[in-house]
Amino acid sequence: MSDTISVNTSTTDSYTIHFGSDLNSQLDSFIQKYSSGKVFLVVDEFVLAHHKPLFDAVMEQNFQQIHIFEVPSGESSKSSVMYHKLLDFILNKGVERSTPLIAIGGGVTGDLAGFAAATVLRGIPLIHIPTTLLAMVDSSIGGKTGINHDTGKNLIGSFYQPHAVFADVHYLQTLPKKEWVNGLSEVLKYGMIHTPEILSEVQYLLDQNVFTDGEAWLPIIKKSAQIKVDIVSDDVLESGKRAYLNFGHTFAHVIERVGNYKQFSHGEAVFAGMAGAVRASNKLGADINISNLLNFKPLYNFSLAQVKTSVSDLVNLMKKDKKVKDEQIHLILLQELGLPYTYNVDDEQIAEQTWEFILNTFEK
Repeated sequence: MSDTISVNTSTTDSYTIHFGSDLNSQLDSFIQKYSSGKVFLVVDEFVLAHHKPLFDAVMEQNFQQIHIFEVPSGESSKSSVMYHKLLDFILNKGVERSTPLIAIGGGVTGDLAGFAAATVLRGIPLIHIPTTLLAMVDSSIGGKTGINHDTGKNLIGSFYQPHAVFADVHYLQTLPKKEWVNGLSEVLKYGMIHTPEILSEVQYLLDQNVFTDGEAWLPIIKKSAQIKVDIVSDDVLESGKRAYLNFGHTFAHVIERVGNYKQFSHGEAVFAGMAGAVRASNKLGADINISNLLNFKPLYNFSLAQVKTSVSDLVNLMKKDKKVKDEQIHLILLQELGLPYTYNVDDEQIAEQTWEFILNTFEK
């Protein structure tokens, strides 16, 4: 079974996202168009250890030279050090503007590989094969690429659209439960900001205990991806409503940073950040039942009790966010479920109170 979504943007040619289980025939048909006898595969180490035969066969049928760059799992690989290692690898092996680069992994691998593809020779063909739930519904779509900096997350990067995305749920069979939950935060985000029925659909799947059944999740994966496609197609460079996709993320990026990008996963931080954003929304006049979100809290096994940074320091760290303008914090909040808006923080007390709520809610 396979399905597709076409992505049309104002800045690039259109491309297609393929969804299904065992998409090798579709991948084979697509990559035949590249005349280069060489391909670069940027692959997460876990995926390389567990799934190499799945993509090897297709690559061997189409390329004479297959160069594999292994990316250590974890957010720490989104660094300038790893980026330069990847550039050295590509340039030393020899690359032409027609040489494709295929990113096979989760969000970290896709962001790192995408930034390399965007910058080497001022751009080479990029293909995403997302292997995690988070990457399938979020990071492989929309053209955001980049790496982290000591002062904040995703502060170095570019917008660079892929030539195609192949979301093959076969890769999800070996995804650890923690990584399923990591990606679940982004799915829940779409329920909070756009389509509230997603929340009940996720609960139904959880009740069926189908964490390892990628095909069972295919409809909600495609629905989530379609929401992101619709938003980013209208706002490629994040000048308008694409910012709504950052719901909870301004808090989340601070949580990731104070955990040195190791202690808390992106999904854990986003879940906590979204809870804070709902609390702030209600403080400013909304009437949202926060249990819509916190009902999923038992899935998450993390604690913010070890975050000893003061609330005022956490607020100051928010000012390092790339979306800050004139040192003013911007939050994505909700008027009601499915109806987001941008709030400019004039009184930092609302941010401080929100941090107190987040820390108390996730202290154990």
